[in-house]
Amino acid sequence: MADAVPFEKLHRDGSLWARGQKLDGVFTGYWEWFRKDGTRLRSGHFDKGEQVGKWTTYDAKGEPYKVTRMRNSGT
Repeated sequence: MADAVPFEKLHRDGSLWARGQKLDGVFTGYWEWFRKDGTRLRSGHFDKGEQVGKWTTYDAKGEPYKVTRMRNSGT
């Protein structure tokens, strides 16, 4: 079985856009997305490429303002 590989994607200006890991080319584990100014935009977990569990959306200051539970999370 392969190990998860760290993955990052950048905005056009070079700032971090997304950070997480992939397993066999598919999103897995904890992921975060960021605005160009570096504040966190959204975070949550993937299982075999599907969003699972609680996902948090952050306001312009990077503070949590909304938590969404994914339907397919089974919990």
